[in-house]
Amino acid sequence: MGAIPTQRETISRAPDTPVPEGHEGAGLHTVVRTTLPGGPLAPGAARRFVRAALRAWAEAAEPDTFTERLVDDALVVVSELVTNAVVHAGTDIDIVCCLHDVEDEPPGLVVEVSDHHPSRAVRDDVTEGSYGIPEYGRGLRLVATLATAWGITYRTTTKTVWAQLPLDGVSAVCGGVEAYAGEGALDRGPSAAEIPGPELTAFAEPGRGVPDRDWRGHGALSFLAEASDLLAGQLDEDLVAALTGQLLVPRLADWCAVWLEDEATGWHGPETAVATGPRLARVWHGSENRIEELRRTLEKDPPRLPESVRSRAVPVPWPGEALGPRGATGAALAYRLIAGGRPLGTLVIGRAGLLRFPDEVTGLVEDLSRRVALAIGAARQYARQATISRVLQRGLLPGAVAEIPGVSSALVYEPCDKGGGPSGDFYDLFPAGHGRWSFALGDVQGKGPEAAVVIGLARPWLRLLAREGYAVPDVLDRLNQLLLDDATEAADAAARALVAAGAPVPVADGGPHARFLSLLYGELAPFDGGVRCTLASAGHPLPLLLGPDGDVRFVAQPQTLLGVVEDVMYVCETFELHPGDTLLCVTDGVTERRSGSRQFDDGDGLAAALAGCAGMSAQMIAERIRTLVHEFGGQPPEDDLALLVLRAE
Repeated sequence: MGAIPTQRETISRAPDTPVPEGHEGAGLHTVVRTTLPGGPLAPGAARRFVRAALRAWAEAAEPDTFTERLVDDALVVVSELVTNAVVHAGTDIDIVCCLHDVEDEPPGLVVEVSDHHPSRAVRDDVTEGSYGIPEYGRGLRLVATLATAWGITYRTTTKTVWAQLPLDGVSAVCGGVEAYAGEGALDRGPSAAEIPGPELTAFAEPGRGVPDRDWRGHGALSFLAEASDLLAGQLDEDLVAALTGQLLVPRLADWCAVWLEDEATGWHGPETAVATGPRLARVWHGSENRIEELRRTLEKDPPRLPESVRSRAVPVPWPGEALGPRGATGAALAYRLIAGGRPLGTLVIGRAGLLRFPDEVTGLVEDLSRRVALAIGAARQYARQATISRVLQRGLLPGAVAEIPGVSSALVYEPCDKGGGPSGDFYDLFPAGHGRWSFALGDVQGKGPEAAVVIGLARPWLRLLAREGYAVPDVLDRLNQLLLDDATEAADAAARALVAAGAPVPVADGGPHARFLSLLYGELAPFDGGVRCTLASAGHPLPLLLGPDGDVRFVAQPQTLLGVVEDVMYVCETFELHPGDTLLCVTDGVTERRSGSRQFDDGDGLAAALAGCAGMSAQMIAERIRTLVHEFGGQPPEDDLALLVLRAE
């Protein structure tokens, strides 16, 4: 990497230039890098990435090379830079962490954060007034406080902000929490050391009770980083509110309250939300016997802050009547919780015996409030996405499965919800007319919206073609052509959009056919003494037939996935199910269930499991197979799981 540039210089190495890891020249020059999606969870992921890198380097370094202070400072720096990039760019974020100890240069740790909006300047609170501060934190003020050098590089496709931290633990600027007591402070209140009465917990040196400036600075920054880690990844907004209370009380306040703006989904779509007023989601007090009375008092008069203050601290009335004689007077501050430009709620803190909060506390809570807002925004985004997924999932599956004369059926359907949208597995069992019933078990490549599109095409067309009297092979032939035509039309539309935008048209691997579907489809026709079954498997795990004596055999042959090859001719097999015979159909979530390097169906494991179910009812067989699949691996299944059992009675 060469010499570390000064604040006004730029890094000469391009972001895509590989830097050798390990020893280079006369010193150690170690680099790790990663790319993260530019979303609310990026700061937490970046902190985990840097912490893991420092832990690995510490194991190979001299003792005391990586102090707790260095780790804390590095986590704060990467958190601030990534938060800045998330708020102002929203693109994928590239992170480089570089440790080097080169001759004639001071040893240091360099953190680089790059986004892909080079035309957007990095925002810095140093140039902002006390009003209108957006929700990106103290940003470069903290970075400048902790780093010996930092800078910004603009290139054709990226913007990079870098900072160097000293390995000897001596920052270029002494102090730390004073970064919170600048122009954005609340009318310049007393410092933490000047507060009469009990010291604020976060700023008192343990064991001495006397605030120590150095400890206060790095202790505050460490608190902020740890709070960010705790809030990151929480998927419930009420839990975020509860954690906020526990973080603030009693460290920085005697009590706190969190109001959240409720959202009501209207008819304009699940992403159209209308605020219906604030609700008091959480009240926390150092003394639990004060919580309920404080809640009743606060609910009578929710804080209403003007939009012009953004997330700046605003004094609010002190609820003295709810806090007893010792809490008759005190200071209370309110912070608007804003993320993505949308107000999400209000945070209020209070401490008895104060005329006003110290500036460093005001700024620290302001910074924490921004992270709380980001966490609430992420939780709401997840909740909206989960709601959309549930609605889509219900619409893509039948409301009920048909009852077939002479056949008992059982179904297990367990979508694996990882926040990626609707499952790629689907099923159906419906009357096809003229004494016939049709069944299907399918698995779309991938999941989410693309899978929903394919299922939304396949299931209605299966029903339509079956009820029009098409035979099993003809249904698969036509469905295959439908998927191919739809994929081609989608690719053509995307290419036209790119051409209209002046962008080059990418060449997709495998051509335009990207919507693949594995499907097991069949028909059942009851007759006196049994059921005639005709079925075909298109790239799907083959069905198994269990006889009354425990004999198990495959009853189909493997064929090509749907949506891959044109002009393919599918074939079917016909056999009879006599009383006691059972047909088991599964998706690959069953056969490919993993335990280490082994899969559930290795060595015909599924057939062996089914053989042990002789004499059981359809429901018992389905539950038995489901249990065996779950017990096979030590962790919960990582894929959607579906199985259908059909038993002739």
